[in-house]
Amino acid sequence: MLNQIDLSRADLNLLVLFEVVMEERHVGRSAQRLNLSPSAVSHGLGRLRVLLGDPLFLRTPRGVVPTDRALEIAEAVREVLDRVRRIIISSEAFDPERSSRRFTIGAPDGASSVFLHPLLHKLASNAPRVSLGLRQLLPRPGETSIASAWADALVDLEKRAIDIAIIPHDDVPARFRHELLYEEDFVVAMRAGHPFKLNPSLARYCEMKHLVVSHSADPFGFVDSVLEQHALTRQIALTVPSFMQALAVLADTELVCALPRHFVQMFETTFGIECVDAPIDFGRFKMSLVVPKAALSDPGIDWLVNTIGSMRRA
Repeated sequence: MLNQIDLSRADLNLLVLFEVVMEERHVGRSAQRLNLSPSAVSHGLGRLRVLLGDPLFLRTPRGVVPTDRALEIAEAVREVLDRVRRIIISSEAFDPERSSRRFTIGAPDGASSVFLHPLLHKLASNAPRVSLGLRQLLPRPGETSIASAWADALVDLEKRAIDIAIIPHDDVPARFRHELLYEEDFVVAMRAGHPFKLNPSLARYCEMKHLVVSHSADPFGFVDSVLEQHALTRQIALTVPSFMQALAVLADTELVCALPRHFVQMFETTFGIECVDAPIDFGRFKMSLVVPKAALSDPGIDWLVNTIGSMRRA
């Protein structure tokens, strides 16, 4: 049956149109993105409806909404177009000095803040027209296994939602390449001049009021698991959803917070923050660049991996 389908009727541009309308949910905005007139977009949708035997998008006062059939095929259309784009890109020489490609990097904000500034500096001198998008990667809530906690990042890589990931995990399936960028441990951060620095004992640490970084506002984190093993607890006064916000809060309060060492070192002067070694071992984490091996056939991805890899930290 598949061999009998006349693919000459299937204009690839119609799939591009479908993808854009699915994202915009509006004919006018889709027309602007595609540099077409609204009537041309409507005409293209009409051809798609005939080809696929479904209305695909229903008009509403605020735009269009996809039908069940449109939602069903959206992922497959995106995968087909991604493969076509990769074929075209891989056949072209990648010149970072002339390229205007946009790459998407996924990472927790504590990691992206560490590599972003040196990466932007490199791009400014070596690839001035290349642009970046950062996507916040978060561990699955409640997962105690590192592999399970960061499994969604691997899914995003294979869906090409992100080009590379930088995560505290390197035990990945063989179809991925991983490269250690740096090892991370946690320190206790506080405002400059905080009295805790004079007596950073474990007993004093447990007496302090704590700030915890938690996207879900859950006050129980990995530090509490470590303390629990020693029959200890601490008082959580505040949770915030990002590491950068934690620095801003610490600068003007008496709170203390366990934060990644490299991250604190980059911003302690800017925010007026100090840090001391943790009074108990919170463990070390390997921050690794992870990318599908298949994606390395793309010269642009390969260049980005090598560029970030050249910035390994001690």
